[in-house]
Amino acid sequence: MSGKRILLSMLGGVGTVYAADFTFQPPVTPVARQIYDLHSLLLLITVTIFIVVFGVMFYAILRHRKSLGHRARPFHENTTVEIIWTVIPFLILVGMAWPATRAVLAQKSTRAEDMTIKITGFQWKWRYDYLDDGVGFVSHLATPTEALHSASAKGTHYLLEVDEPLVVPTGKKVRLLLTANDVIHSWWVPSLGVKQDAIPGFVRDAWFLVDKPGVYRGQCAELCGKDHGFMPIVVDARTPEDYALWLAARKKLAAASADDPNKVWALADLKARGEKVFQQNCVACHQANGKGIPGAFPALDGSPIATKDKPAHIDIVLNGSKRNPAMAAWGKQLSDTDIAAVITYERNAWGNHTGDVVQPKDIKAARGGKA
Repeated sequence: MSGKRILLSMLGGVGTVYAADFTFQPPVTPVARQIYDLHSLLLLITVTIFIVVFGVMFYAILRHRKSLGHRARPFHENTTVEIIWTVIPFLILVGMAWPATRAVLAQKSTRAEDMTIKITGFQWKWRYDYLDDGVGFVSHLATPTEALHSASAKGTHYLLEVDEPLVVPTGKKVRLLLTANDVIHSWWVPSLGVKQDAIPGFVRDAWFLVDKPGVYRGQCAELCGKDHGFMPIVVDARTPEDYALWLAARKKLAAASADDPNKVWALADLKARGEKVFQQNCVACHQANGKGIPGAFPALDGSPIATKDKPAHIDIVLNGSKRNPAMAAWGKQLSDTDIAAVITYERNAWGNHTGDVVQPKDIKAARGGKA
């Protein structure tokens, strides 16, 4: 991705383009190429119309100006002229509509897919579930906090780097099922020709087929809250052989890291794991020092919810807050162990020293016995 970037506000987000030739990211899918070609065609048509219309207008102004002795000649209801200026625009519109319709139909044709991935948008991260293989993970922004606050140098892919990219094979049709758990998000990767809204309560679909291996970057293109700009997308396209190796390793990792729901954890171990969960999911709102953001997100340091009523603390983390809709329901996003760990951490971090330990079985019981 070029380091020279300009803002394409008319596309609904920040788009990285190649400043040298003022065009889009290089297309790497059939749909992206259709979009690129359609853009080029429409640009050519509009530039041609501009040149012809303004050329005739300026010619008429200069050739028939008053200083040369010309006088305005009134005329009315010229049927031939009216037919011409009706038929020509109609033919131009038909010529534009035909390739545009083909591109739209191609975008919507998700049949005959080779694999299906469910994408769920959260404030402010993406979850990817490989429905055919039973693999799933959450993708977070990987730009260091120091860089966000200009305390360290910004990397080449500042705000466009994640800890877990979406890995796909080349030459395979990948169908995407998109939804959201809180507000409307939009999954947008220009090189793939995909820009699809993820709407709570609805499942939208899209697809892509990558031609060549590479890393392709995008962003959420729907204003979805205060950290909308920190919700990047990275797609890592690999050869089928490399993808098969990655998938096998991912399955082994998932099996090895699966938690025993009946395990009894020590306070120190839960705190250590809970701190990592907090940093990935909670720090943006409640801050690393637990002080929150006054007027927007409450402090956890010294808060009654994090120091006294343990069942209420479990409930608000699991199910969210009705009084403050910005507080997400983490029960659908995190495992019982992760929720138990982060609650234990919050009750024993900063100035909170309750000594309380919340075990995974407590979270399972709070769910009503459901894992």
